[in-house]
Amino acid sequence: MDLIFRTAPYDTACDATVTAIDERGIVLDRTVFYPTGGGQPGDIGRLTLKDGTELAVVNTVKGEGDTVIHELADNAERPAVGTPVTAEIDWSRRHRLMRMHTCLHLLSSLVEGKVTGGQVGTDKSRLDFDILGQVPDKDALTADLNRLIAEDHPVSARWVTDAELDAQPDLVKTMSVAPPRGSGHVRLIDVEGVDLQACGGTHVAHTGEIGAVKVAKIENKGRQNRRIVIAFDE
Repeated sequence: MDLIFRTAPYDTACDATVTAIDERGIVLDRTVFYPTGGGQPGDIGRLTLKDGTELAVVNTVKGEGDTVIHELADNAERPAVGTPVTAEIDWSRRHRLMRMHTCLHLLSSLVEGKVTGGQVGTDKSRLDFDILGQVPDKDALTADLNRLIAEDHPVSARWVTDAELDAQPDLVKTMSVAPPRGSGHVRLIDVEGVDLQACGGTHVAHTGEIGAVKVAKIENKGRQNRRIVIAFDE
């Protein structure tokens, strides 16, 4: 399956063909839809048939292997296998998720401690940290995040083999979520001069695209666990 979002996260639509149908939804031979994973929600959008019929995609999830399942509304009629469609994501929502996901990478570079969990959202996002030392100051952390954003660091993807990743365990920052594996290579997201880590999500091309953010709150979630919530400062 051609997973366009992995190499072209700014592509909003593609022509595709239905290859399978089940009770969960529709599988295509290629897609721009990102499936739920790594703390990032799946894309929503629509599939448009040649006659103009639009089928709302209400969620996107992972299937077996690299399969992506496009979930439709319960009452939607499923097109037959072999049907050509145009797959189009809700770009406004995706772009906000891309901005937020990249900002979480910046946050992980500023806080000392292993990431124990996280969630990407369109308005607010969070990372949970196992912090051994002093808890960061909310205002100082906000200032540091916005400094990295304003510096407009390039963001790019590159690949390493599974063996190379195993030899560099520090490239996996999140304890609760493993990066996508199984194909023999793993994608790294490189925020130039700031952060490098394994990640399968979608990201913006430069940190300046994130826009102003703030640390909304820092919560105590255990003896050493701290939840840091960020939000767009709009």
